[in-house]
Amino acid sequence: MSDSATSTVEPSLDRRVQILDAAIACFVKHGFHQTSMHDISTEAGISVGLIYRYFANKEAVIAAMADRHKKHIQELLEQAAQAPTLFEALEILFTAHCCDESPKVQSMFVVDLYSQASRNPQIADIVRDVLTTAMDGLTELIAQSPEAKTQAAHGLKPNELSELIFAVARGMLMFDILQPQEMTAAERRTRQLAVTRRLWRLLFKIESESAYA
Repeated sequence: MSDSATSTVEPSLDRRVQILDAAIACFVKHGFHQTSMHDISTEAGISVGLIYRYFANKEAVIAAMADRHKKHIQELLEQAAQAPTLFEALEILFTAHCCDESPKVQSMFVVDLYSQASRNPQIADIVRDVLTTAMDGLTELIAQSPEAKTQAAHGLKPNELSELIFAVARGMLMFDILQPQEMTAAERRTRQLAVTRRLWRLLFKIESESAYA
């Protein structure tokens, strides 16, 4: 690719990132429904007209956020697949967000997005697509692990284990936004690891516990 082609692509990508980051900040402050494109433009420090060059409406902004999140999930699943044990893979998945720049902001955004999905079929489709990507990836990860074949408690299938793990993960989002003050990355990671270990004891046979105490 020529230098001129690169110079026309990279600013466009940077502008999209700028708009998406501003949109998340606005959604957290005001909620999805109350946020206008003007609010997003003010947060981003650019004109409304410029935003409309990239996104037709708020739903298009959400769709772009979902696409970005799906890519992050896929990268995270690939990283988890390299872990030597399923337990360590779950640790990666449960603690990946701990060192994010604004993990509580992300949690608040996801919770609000789920709320909007209950009332907006288009948003529901977007959320469902992201969730399916994540759960299918985790189900495959579990299915390929020796632990799921020999140690899964109560004869649970990989998809059933995945559903329970995601139920706990989504519950942790609610706890996250209700914290009275911000936790440090180390405190957040310690809490997440403790939850992962308790979940492991529930979902897998007791003889595997000593290795992950």
